[in-house]
Amino acid sequence: MGHGIDDRPSRARLDPATAKSVAATLQALATPSRLLILANLQEGPMTVGDLVAAVGMEQPAVSHQLRLLRTMGLVESERRGRHVIYTLFDNHLSELIDQAIYHAEHLGAAPRPREGDDPA
Repeated sequence: MGHGIDDRPSRARLDPATAKSVAATLQALATPSRLLILANLQEGPMTVGDLVAAVGMEQPAVSHQLRLLRTMGLVESERRGRHVIYTLFDNHLSELIDQAIYHAEHLGAAPRPREGDDPA
């Protein structure tokens, strides 16, 4: 059984240009490695080295994913001495990640109908 949506604020209409932008954001979140990086950045600013240790990926792979995320406007970077510090672009992304995690946990807790089961 799903949750009601009556308590949500009113939604804006989705036009084709916005749909394309939203799809690109969701596509970025659909990659486990990028999602792990973004979820770790929810805790606060991190260097590539911090993220390598946190997500268990090699440094070149983390750097590559961060470049993609920065190009997509999902993370920002700032050079501090020899280090580049990465942060989430804004809190909207953090809220989206939290909602996606909550939704996945909710689906995992609910019994899923199997093919051929009677829905009644």
